[in-house]
Amino acid sequence: MERRILLTCVLLTVLLRPTDTQSTVSDSVLNCCEGDILFLLDSSGSVSSYEFSRMLSFLSELLQPFSLGPDQVRVGLLQVGTEPHLEFSFEAHSTQQGLQEALQRTKQLQGDTNTDRALKLARERVLKEGGAGGARAGLPRVLVWLTDGVQPGAVEGPMEALREEGVAVLVVSTGHGNYQVLRRVVTPPADSHLYFVDIDDMSIIAKDLRDAIIEIIRAERLQVRDVSARSAVLHWRPILTAGTGFYDIRFGPVPTGTGGAGGGPGTSPSIGGGQWRRVTRPGDASSAKLTDLQPDTQYRATLTPESNLDFLKPLSITFTTQSEVLSPAVVTISESGTNSVKVSWGPLQPNSVKKYQVEYGALPGGKVHIATVSRDRNSTVLTNLQPDTQYLVTVSAFHSSGQERAMSIKACTQEVLPALADLQLTTVGSDSVRVQWKGQAQGLRGYWVTWESASGSSGHSSSLYLPPSSVSTLLTHLPPTTRVCVSPVYRTARGEGLCCTARFYSGKKNLR
Repeated sequence: MERRILLTCVLLTVLLRPTDTQSTVSDSVLNCCEGDILFLLDSSGSVSSYEFSRMLSFLSELLQPFSLGPDQVRVGLLQVGTEPHLEFSFEAHSTQQGLQEALQRTKQLQGDTNTDRALKLARERVLKEGGAGGARAGLPRVLVWLTDGVQPGAVEGPMEALREEGVAVLVVSTGHGNYQVLRRVVTPPADSHLYFVDIDDMSIIAKDLRDAIIEIIRAERLQVRDVSARSAVLHWRPILTAGTGFYDIRFGPVPTGTGGAGGGPGTSPSIGGGQWRRVTRPGDASSAKLTDLQPDTQYRATLTPESNLDFLKPLSITFTTQSEVLSPAVVTISESGTNSVKVSWGPLQPNSVKKYQVEYGALPGGKVHIATVSRDRNSTVLTNLQPDTQYLVTVSAFHSSGQERAMSIKACTQEVLPALADLQLTTVGSDSVRVQWKGQAQGLRGYWVTWESASGSSGHSSSLYLPPSSVSTLLTHLPPTTRVCVSPVYRTARGEGLCCTARFYSGKKNLR
């Protein structure tokens, strides 16, 4: 008698819910959630064809508002019959159109009601985290069992095993099944996870069941990205729209010694001696940049969706800003000449640096020179340097806080490359020429002599390398018109050379 009275109360509670919820779908359902939902559908012979079609229509209505996809909600359907049949897996449908069409194509299995065997398949394969085609690791998993309540079988053990593994179990019964058994298999609280309803009135519970599922798989992940010494960016999945509310964000340093636990906006006027700061973002936003933060400091941020439709839980996260990068963090050398180089550094921090000081001296052990640079400049040119010399350059920043930071780099000036001073050609015979030049430049390593036909007809050129003591050479077997070039060679490169053209005529000499 007691069981009958309790069942009657449950039935009345469901049937007396306002009917206007049937067509009301909160905007917060869209993009609200992230998780895997497996529907265990009684497809046995104890369910009439009419009842089976009504259950499919109910699933269609229940799931229509959800956003599907690999990073949102995924849905699977497992049918119960003589042998369990996975109608479609979590990976099968990422769009509502695909899901709705799959539901329309679903055919009843008939046969026996082997729910325990279907639960074994669900646990070992479909709802197994990280397995091939299984549930995603670290995200909520939900099992919704739709049954007529007739001979549920030995389901308590398998359901308990699923719950112990973190799966939330909800049940919808369209018959007068064993209330006590069904109550024991659902995840508490039973009043929002267990539903008894007549097959023709299933739409009445659609919103309540959907809300119960949302409560389990709502994407409560608040992420922090692009954390620097002075700023951070909060990211979240949008669960509102521009017309349904806004996001209230409050953040501040975590008190020393709390480790980020406890506290929060509304519980304390300040954190660590500083006031909470507040920013708001519109309902269709999904990120917010927090600025003017302190370096190397632990912060706590709380995001509260303020909606005029639903009460939504606040989300909180703790993060630590990076240590401040003090200038100079990088020093570079460019525009190197024979007696000057350009030194650059960064980052430029005029608000925290009083001045820069550049020290430079030739290696090893040369005299040290000092140049002072204003805080709003990040480069200077060092002049009056020695050619072909290595220098040690140190850039120091004097910060307003009293800190000093220095960074050193080696710089090399270019070698002096004197050009060839003079070049003369004297023809000898009908196909030879004496090439002469003035040499003995400091640092000279040799000479590079090249010659080729000035008319370009042969397409062939020749070259000759001579020691630094050479000041002339004889070239033979030359074309009638030959262009000869001589370049001085130094340690690092060639100097600028000179070129002349020799022409040979029968019976006389001609030189240009």
